[in-house]
Parts: sequence; structure tokens; C-alpha cells
Amino acid sequence: MSDTSLERGLYRTVRRIRCFDDRMRGGIAKGEFLCSYWPVEGQEGISAGVVAALEPEDQMVITYRCAADAIAKGVRMDELAGELLGRSIGTSGGRGGAMGISAPDVGLMATTGIVGSGAPIGNGLALAAQLADDGRVVVASFGDGATSIGAVHEAMNLASLWDLPIVFLCHNNLFGEGTPVEEYTRSTRLSDRAAGYRMPGVTVDGTDAVAVYEAAREAVDRARSGGGPTFLEAVAFRLNGHYFGDPCEYVDPGEREAARAKEPVGRMRKRLEEAGVSAAEIENIDSEVDAEVEGAFAAVGASAEPSAEDLYGDIYAGRSDPGCLASTPRPAAPVFSGETDDLTYAEAINKTLDDALARDDRVILLGEDIADPVGGLFKCTAGLSTKHGRDRVRPTPIAEQAIMGAAIGAALAGMRPVPELMFVDFLAVCLDQIANHAAKMRYMSGGRVHVPLTIRTMVGVESGAQHSQSLEAWLLHTPGLKVVIPSTPADAKGLLSSCLEDPDPCVFIESRPMLLARKSREPVPRGDYRVPLGLASVRREGSDVTVVAWGLEMPSALEAAEALQGEGVSVEVIDPRTLVPFDLETVVESVRRTRRLVVAHRATQFCGFGAEIAALVTEACFRDLAAPVERVGGGYAPVPRAASLETVHTPRASTIADGVRRVLAKS
Repeated sequence: MSDTSLERGLYRTVRRIRCFDDRMRGGIAKGEFLCSYWPVEGQEGISAGVVAALEPEDQMVITYRCAADAIAKGVRMDELAGELLGRSIGTSGGRGGAMGISAPDVGLMATTGIVGSGAPIGNGLALAAQLADDGRVVVASFGDGATSIGAVHEAMNLASLWDLPIVFLCHNNLFGEGTPVEEYTRSTRLSDRAAGYRMPGVTVDGTDAVAVYEAAREAVDRARSGGGPTFLEAVAFRLNGHYFGDPCEYVDPGEREAARAKEPVGRMRKRLEEAGVSAAEIENIDSEVDAEVEGAFAAVGASAEPSAEDLYGDIYAGRSDPGCLASTPRPAAPVFSGETDDLTYAEAINKTLDDALARDDRVILLGEDIADPVGGLFKCTAGLSTKHGRDRVRPTPIAEQAIMGAAIGAALAGMRPVPELMFVDFLAVCLDQIANHAAKMRYMSGGRVHVPLTIRTMVGVESGAQHSQSLEAWLLHTPGLKVVIPSTPADAKGLLSSCLEDPDPCVFIESRPMLLARKSREPVPRGDYRVPLGLASVRREGSDVTVVAWGLEMPSALEAAEALQGEGVSVEVIDPRTLVPFDLETVVESVRRTRRLVVAHRATQFCGFGAEIAALVTEACFRDLAAPVERVGGGYAPVPRAASLETVHTPRASTIADGVRRVLAKS
């Protein structure tokens, strides 16, 4: 009898997947379980074959139809079932469900519930492997429906451009949710799309686990040897609905029965029998798998529900409270040697990035036009690619989803990436990667993974409705992100240095007029200077009114305070510097003295962060306030291009001064 160790292993894997899938579907049908579940019957051979071609240290990013990939990669079935059912025994302590399966100990780095969004993240893991030259290969697994998603195409283009060690694995089950494949694409073979990115495209019968293994082995070997990515399409008819309970009215019963006749578990069993493996040995494998699955579900049944205390765990590193406010007591004020350099805002950012690249090999920069000779739109990265190399200062395609996804994946692998999002307006293009992945991965993984990256972006002016918005409120509404807005060169250095060392994803928002201020230099501390996140700065002391402003409104607030001083009004100006974590303590202390507060920001006043500050201060200082909190913000209209209209739309020093006069008049 020939060696059948591969076939035996594949049979055990497909049988484990099938038994788990049967148990989940049966439990839901009987009312034993209550959860969302996406069946995998018919696709067992794809996951088994691909993972058999991998080494244990190789990594995967998978999607919410996760059971087959997760079991094949080695996730414990009690932890997998526990997560699906929202139990504390789950891989993520019940926080993530099917969309939060994470087991970095076996190389399953992330699961995503957003179709196609795992592919850019897989690129980042592959980039980290390439830079480390450690031989690891990454598999980004997704369904056929994801091939209609732009993120997948952005990811394949970038992977080919950089020769990343990644395999794009498409489980083609012939339906994009409930839509047959021929109704959403003209492609007869999805793998043909790979030719557009100059990467190999291979289509294989996904019901034949051995054939999948052989195709995957070739793709994995190519990636590991430096040959770059492969698009591997494995075709296997989905034998159940898109989700459990799906009536499947879109499926032809005859086609399904024909597909069931060659389902992968039966095919693999028949292959063993034909190779001479005895029925007794096969039955023994079945019995062992049955016992393993029943034991896993028994453990889940005995496990506890997550406790209420778990709600706020793993949103941010080291915190188990709601986390939007700074720690109490406040962080210590920054200290420095006393030596300074006179730098512009842009030079301070450039110097900080330069120092970080020199100090820490984990720091890499990614973005459009950031390498020399361009050196960034505002020269914040000028000279850095020449000094540190294009491996670490990487110009990218114009593909924000690919950029952010690659940064997230690299961060998951232990890097400290700094992706540049040229204008904050472009958040809309890649908000999925930032809000659904970077922000939530620590929480959804139960703290098993984290995303230490720093996103640099900018608020523009005089550029119209799509390049001049202040969108920080979008970010503040997403737990898991830290949001930083420096208004001086010294703070640009100190805050950016802190972000680069922070264990959580930070969004570092710069201001275009400050970046363009080529002749405006201020003293910036030399050396390792850091401003702690969550520590506000009192820019000007006063006794009559407190003004809180940030970013581009900080110079306007100081100008207004100076003008009001001539009217006999003493204004205290506070720059929060970080909006999350927010230093409420400093603001409250000031308002209790001045008894009045004006909050000013460029963003639209309606639903802006000023409203939240007003609510927080009113709750804390209700009996101390001599007048209601006054808000000053942008008009409820898109930002106009015409300077005459933008002046009306966006607060200026005079607008802030009028706000102070109003709050005084109400006292």
C-alpha cells in the first residue's frame, strides 16, 4: 500500500469540519443554540487542502463563513463554538462571534465580517514577513462575492507590485450570497482576473481536497521562494444556504443534489478506500472525530456567559473603563533637556519620523507620493526614503483601502506602520479599514491581537467640499481609536512621538495652513520629547471665560483672546491636543474658575465634538456655570470653495470673540 499519510490527514480534517458543521446546524435547528451561522458543508476540501500546504507559522486572514478555515488552521473547536455562541470560552471571550475569530497562536490572525476587507490586511502581514525575511506565507481567504469588491482588487494590485508572499484564496461556491455567479460577473473563471495584475491565476475543483492541496502547494512554494502572489480559485457548490435558515429559493434542487453526489468528505473517504485503507481504520478516525466534537460542545455548554465587567475590556491597552476620557490623575507634563531647534510644523513632523525610523526597525511609512523626489505633498517625508530606503518609506498606488489594510496587517505582525491618508476627507474611501478593523481588532479578538499604527492625515482649507472638511467627529464615534490634533510644531513632535509608541491605533490630524507655514518657526525640544496623550495645554490663562479649541481654531482662539483683552475680558484658552483620550479634568478645573465656556471648532457645529464637551462640562459644572455653554462651529453646509463663502462658513477669530460676548451677555 502506498503512503497515504496526506490523504489520511486530509480526511481527518474534512471529517472534523463536517462534524462540527453538522453539530452547529443541528443545534440551531433544535433550538439548543441561538446564533447566526454560515454553513460550510461542501467546502471542507478547500480549507483542508490549502492549510495542509502551509507551515504552522504561516498566517491566515479569513471571513465570517469561518468554521472550515478556522478548524483546518488549528483553532480549538471548543473555542470556535464558544465564540460563535457568545460564551466566555470563545476565542474572543464572546465579543466577536463568527466575525471575531482570532487565534494568533496557530496563525489565524483575523476574521472579518466585511466582504473582501481581509485581503488588504493579508497584504500587511505578508509585507511584515517579507521585510523580516522569515519565510512566512499568508493566505487571504474570501468568497466569490468578494471578487466584486474594490478592496480585493486594490490588494491584488499592491501584492503583485511588491511581490508579496501571499495567496489570495477564493472559495467559489457559485453564489454571492443569494445571487448566482453568472448574474454578477461576466467572468467564467474568476482566476482569469489575476492576469490583469500579472500574477498566476489557478482554478481547481474545490471538492477534491488532494487537488486543492497540490494547487495550493505550488502557490505557497512560489510565495515562499520570492515569486510573489497567486490567485487560487477553488470551486465547490454550496450545499446549504448563505446563512442557516436561508430558504434557498435561488438554488435549483437538481443542481444541488448533483453537487451533493460528489461532496468532499465522501470523495476523500472513497480515495482512502481505493488506496487500501481499511474500513476499520476509517471508522476509527470517524469515532475519534465524533468524540472530539462532542467533547468540544460539552465544554461550551458548561462554560459561562461573559460577565458585565467584560464590556469595556480590551478597547484600549490597559484600560477596562469606557476609555474616552484621560486617565485620572492626569499624565505628567512633558520634560526635555532645555535644548531646542527652531522648526516649522512640517519640519517637526519630518524630524520625528526620521528619528523614529532610525530608532526602531519596526517603523515603516506607507502612502501616496511619500518617497523622494516628491517627499510628500507638504514635504513631511522629504529625504526619508533616500536615507532609510524604499523598503521602509514605501510609495503606494492611489488606493486608500490597500494602504490602510496593509498598515493594519503589518501592525498585527508587530510592525509600527505609519500610513498617510493625504486628506481627512478620504476617510470615506477607507473608513471600513479604520473603523471596522483597526479600531475593533483588539476588542473583537479578546485582546489576542492589537493594531499599533499611526495614521497621518490632514485638514485642508480653501479646497472645496471634498478637500476641506474637519471630520474628527466620525472618528470619535468609534471606540478603539485615539485622535490627536497638534496645533504647534513642538506638540507635533511630542504627540507624534507618543503615537508612534502607543499600543493602540492613533489618528494624527495635521492642519494644512500650519504645514504650509514655511517661515513660521518655533522652538521644538531636541531629543526624545513626548507629549502624553490625554494631557491638555493651557495656552493662555484667564479669569472670565474659558475657550476650548483645537487644530486650526487654536490660533484663532488666541487671536480672539488678545482682541477681547482690549475690551477688559480675560479669556483662558485650552488646547485639548488629544480628543480621545480627552482631558476633561483640565477643562473642568478652568470652567469652575471662569464659570463660562465657549467651545470652538472648524467642523460642522451640529453634532460636532463641541456638543459632547458642552454636555460633559454641564454635567460636571452645572451649579458653577453662570451661563449656558456656547458653541462655535462650521455652518451646516459643505465647505465652499469661494473664499468669501468659506469665511462665512468657517469660524474665525472674530466668530470666536462673538461667542465669548454672547456667553458674557447671558451671564
